[in-house]
Amino acid sequence: MLALRAQAQTPSPLGEWQYSAGIPLEKMFEPNRPDFEARLGVGATFEPRYDGSDRYHTLVGPSIDLRYKDILFGSTGEGFGVNVLQGPNWRVSVAAAYDLGRRGQDDPTRLHGMGNINPAPELKIAGEYVISKDFPLVFRTAFTRSFGGSNGWTADLGAYMPLPGSNQSFYWFAGPSVTFADSNYMQSWFGVTPQQAAASGYRQYDASAGLKSAGFGITMVYFVNKHWFVSADGAIKRLLGSASHSPIIQSKTGGVCDVSINYQF
Repeated sequence: MLALRAQAQTPSPLGEWQYSAGIPLEKMFEPNRPDFEARLGVGATFEPRYDGSDRYHTLVGPSIDLRYKDILFGSTGEGFGVNVLQGPNWRVSVAAAYDLGRRGQDDPTRLHGMGNINPAPELKIAGEYVISKDFPLVFRTAFTRSFGGSNGWTADLGAYMPLPGSNQSFYWFAGPSVTFADSNYMQSWFGVTPQQAAASGYRQYDASAGLKSAGFGITMVYFVNKHWFVSADGAIKRLLGSASHSPIIQSKTGGVCDVSINYQF
C-alpha cells in the first residue's frame, strides 16, 4: 500500500498524509519486505497558482520513493530522512525537505508588487500511528520548520484509512486534515506589509497565527503488473482564520489533482 507525490512541499490543497499514504501499513500487512525498495516515475499536478488563487496551472516533475529497512527514506513528498523511533504500528521520523516558495511571476496580475517567498530548506518531524490491522485507521502529525522563505512553523494533523474495494492490485484511501501555522508563516504567505501595499495596491494586512486550513483528500494506486503502477491524488482545501481574510486571496476553497506513472524495482 503506497502512494507517491510528484511535487515538492510548496503549499497545495493536498493533505500532508497524502505524501506518504499507505507507507505505515506496509509493515503491518507485509512484514517481510526487501531491505531496499525503489520506486521511480514521473507525474503531473493540476493545482492553484498560489495558495488562495482561483487560477490553476499544471506542473510536471519526478516521483521518487527510496526506502532502506524501514529506517532511511528519500521521497519527493516526505523528504530525505530517518525513522528515529518505531514500533509495529507507529513511527517517528526526522527529515530534510524543500519548499519551492512563491514567485511573483506565478501569477503576475495578482502577485504584482508582493515580491517573492524564496525557496528554502525545511526540517520536518513527523509521527504516524495505525490503530490495528483489523481497523487500519492511520493518524499522521507533521511539524515543519522553514529555514529561509517564510521562516515559520506549520503543524499538520490528518487521518486516513483504506476504503472498501481495496485489494492486491488496487488500493485507495481517504481522510481529512487540518493545518496550523505560526505568525511568521502566516504573514509571509498571507500578510501584506506597508511596502507591499504601496507596490501592489492591496490594503495592508497582518496575518496572525492559528488555524490555517482544513481539507479532505482521496489517494488511489493501481498496479498494472508487479513493477508498473499508477498513482493518483485528489483533494479540496478551505482556507480558514486570518488566511481566509487576506486581501491577496481570490478563492478560499482550492482543489488539486495529480497522476503519476511509476516503476517499482
